[in-house]
Amino acid sequence: MAGGLKKKSSGPPSRFRSAIKTLWNQKHLILFNAEYTLLIASVLWFLEIGINVWVIQKVPYTEIDWKAYMDEVEGVINGTYDYTQLKGDTGPLVYPAGFVYIFTALYYLTNHGVNIRLGQYLFAAFYLITLLLVFRIYHRTKKVPPYVFFFVCCASYRIHSIFVLRLFNDPVAMMLLFGAVNLFLDDRWTLGCALYSLAVSVKMNVLLLAPGLLFLLLSEFGLMHAIPKLSLCAAIQVLLGLPFLLENPVGYLSRAFDLGRQFEFRWTVNWRFLPEWLFLNRHFHLVLLAAHLLALLLFALRRWKRPGESVLELLKEPTKRTLPAQKLSADHTVLVLFTSNFIGMSFSRSLHYQFYVWYFHTLPYLLWSGGVKKLAHLLRVLILGLVELSWNTYPSTHYSSAALHVCHLIILLSLWLAPTPVPESAPGEAQGPGKEKAKCQ
Repeated sequence: MAGGLKKKSSGPPSRFRSAIKTLWNQKHLILFNAEYTLLIASVLWFLEIGINVWVIQKVPYTEIDWKAYMDEVEGVINGTYDYTQLKGDTGPLVYPAGFVYIFTALYYLTNHGVNIRLGQYLFAAFYLITLLLVFRIYHRTKKVPPYVFFFVCCASYRIHSIFVLRLFNDPVAMMLLFGAVNLFLDDRWTLGCALYSLAVSVKMNVLLLAPGLLFLLLSEFGLMHAIPKLSLCAAIQVLLGLPFLLENPVGYLSRAFDLGRQFEFRWTVNWRFLPEWLFLNRHFHLVLLAAHLLALLLFALRRWKRPGESVLELLKEPTKRTLPAQKLSADHTVLVLFTSNFIGMSFSRSLHYQFYVWYFHTLPYLLWSGGVKKLAHLLRVLILGLVELSWNTYPSTHYSSAALHVCHLIILLSLWLAPTPVPESAPGEAQGPGKEKAKCQ
């Protein structure tokens, strides 16, 4: 009888031990199978809460632009709507109107910008929201093995610094952008375009994704049905900037959307190996712009569109095209947007340290989307590590800048060799082996 009682009481613990044993036996599968994205992402996300609290409490805050942001929005609060008269400690206000509204809210929440610690916790919340949005994108595409997500969050000192130790506006813009990408994946294109435009209004770097977004809108809707969504993006910019446009339209447009802004050589991460005169040379800038546009054109014509489809077909309504219209897959949508952004980063006139957040969370997806089969897991992780090292080298050196360009070139060539993403299967349509292969790449 005692033996029977002992056997009965050991039931639940046995089941628990069995579950633990099963997880342990499948640890390799959990770390490498994209189906377990949510499990690993959830664990890392909760771990990030503790990491952010620790960083805020233990690592000293560094003042760079926060005080300047507060001075700039304080000028607006005091009634100055002429952008040429708005400035802070580090120079004039050079961000669009959405920045002003969002950082005005932060100005009041942080007691006129004085409560830095509260500001850090608000940016920690932005960081956690960004991670949720990024993990959802990876879950939808199922392209990247879950173990890589450790490098997407916990392992990057620079990204934590940009969010919670520097309080730059770049993370706010990227949080809104990743929200827009999630809406695109949910087929909520109008709302996604609105959120995308709001992200542009915080910082202009989000425009790097505009060529990819235009391609997707034309692919999905054709020119006539894409125009209302593009008009919405423009209308939001006008509406947000209206108080400043009414005061000094030229001043607002020239400051908020200054495409010819000159960067200082001492802050460059990517061109340190060049002589300063060449870095500042306008002809060099034009060469980079030409290379940027050429790369976008080549990818649009050869990699983004379906084989055998004319790019002019995209201007037609989907039902009137020669090839039957096919719904954009999540993989195709994300690949076009992230590649468009990456091309812009690769040919940028200068990259500053806070710009790392512009593409950091997209790098694993781009690496695991590449078409070079011999680019093994270890080599991909090594590239991620070299990129991180390049961005963490301060001040940048000839070697760190050169290493960054080599990594960019490898990723770009890998994307060029990548197979065209398979469109989503129509309801009831059998899933071909090509799609299954793409998911498990």
